[in-house]
Amino acid sequence: MNTPHKPSCECTGEWTPDSFSRRSFLNRVGMGLGTMALADMLNPQSAQATVSNKAYLPHFAPKAKRVIYLFQSGGPSQLDLYDYKPLLNKRNGEELPDSVRAGQRLTAMSGNQSSLPMAGSIFKFKQHGQSGAWLSDLLPHTAKMADDMCFIKSMHTEAINHDPAITFFQTGSQRSGRPSIGSWLDYGLGTENENLPAYVALVTKGKGGQPLYSRLWGNGFLPSKHQGVQFRAGKDPVLYLNNPGDIDAGSRKLLLNRMNELHELQQSYTQGDAIETRIAQYEMAFRMQTSVPDVTDLSDEPDSVFEAYGPDSRTPGTYAANCILARRLAERGVRFTQLFHRGWDQHGGLPGGIRKQCAETDQASAALVADLKQRGLLDDTLVIWGGEFGRTNYSQGKLTETNYGRDHHPRSFTAWMAGGGVKPGMSHGVTDEFGYNVAEKGVHVHDFHATILHLLGIDHERMTYPFKGRDFRLTDVFGNVVHDIVT
Repeated sequence: MNTPHKPSCECTGEWTPDSFSRRSFLNRVGMGLGTMALADMLNPQSAQATVSNKAYLPHFAPKAKRVIYLFQSGGPSQLDLYDYKPLLNKRNGEELPDSVRAGQRLTAMSGNQSSLPMAGSIFKFKQHGQSGAWLSDLLPHTAKMADDMCFIKSMHTEAINHDPAITFFQTGSQRSGRPSIGSWLDYGLGTENENLPAYVALVTKGKGGQPLYSRLWGNGFLPSKHQGVQFRAGKDPVLYLNNPGDIDAGSRKLLLNRMNELHELQQSYTQGDAIETRIAQYEMAFRMQTSVPDVTDLSDEPDSVFEAYGPDSRTPGTYAANCILARRLAERGVRFTQLFHRGWDQHGGLPGGIRKQCAETDQASAALVADLKQRGLLDDTLVIWGGEFGRTNYSQGKLTETNYGRDHHPRSFTAWMAGGGVKPGMSHGVTDEFGYNVAEKGVHVHDFHATILHLLGIDHERMTYPFKGRDFRLTDVFGNVVHDIVT
């Protein structure tokens, strides 16, 4: 288990008269300083990591133990799913008022249009549950679970293009190179299952759309043992995990034992996390040879489960099958599981495109929440649904009675959470009557991250990692916990 480092000043040995003799003191100090200097020369990042500020996590009693993040890559249209705007429908086709846009930045894809006609949604909205949450008819299954969800309708970000926007949500920075949120959680809290990675990434197979990179679940400057591990559909869920055909388990274990002896010998000369990480990764890979096939084999799931998640759930690698796998990982104590589903980038032909997306995701997303709930796992599992930004209230390209497109819109969009200490059956935040700007209770990306960490018992200002002379954190130097949505 990855447990927080204890401060190096703690004494763990017993006192003897020789412990403080002059010769012993000089020998020990000399050896310690020499080892530190050598480790810094060989691997300065690793040497620096030994003075991490993350000790004694969690900082307070957590409400959630694990996270399942359903990331909808491309930017789902909040105006066609969650954010009901009757006035937008009424003024469909009219020019977006300058007073609403207020000179805000547009992408090059629609910024050069001679006209920005407002586009109301062609989909019908209704209120659902005791909470009265508004959802479109594209989400009949999600609508049934509305009273278990908290809809955050006032999300906003600075990033207006996909790569910096998705990187921002994953790492707290628009620039690549920082640790992803799952890596931060593994670093801070460790794992509840030593036979599986603490952080697993699942990407829907066969989906086109904006590219997804392994760095989105990467460890950045944290030790590599904290990086996410991608599980794939097929006979080899984790690449290069299985032994070659002529190597049996006994031979592999013998090899690992000899390698560990060499690593430990090297560790006695060069202190630091790099060698320990290497040993831990080899050992984890060996244990995963048994645990991964077990968790990824859905054949022991009853028919009722596949029926609940939808017909796609019987096909490995689909979004629905990955939702079942995410639940199985949660049952086994995996700290952070993230599903990536591409295809939400609908600059044109939005009605047809979003229908297909919802058909692929609505039933399985709702079934996951219901499944966790009936198994008693939802109380301490935080489920998140959302993309990297929203879509504009005006049409990109030609607007007709049955067709339109929407450009990227970072100014306001919707995400939802369920379980894990989040208040159920509520909506937080309000956008203006045109659905363009946040009107009340805005939630920035840094606030979003701070709240996730808070639900897991972490003070986002205190979990830091020293790198290149500065203490870094997931929320950089910003972020406020959204206490209104916390139970």
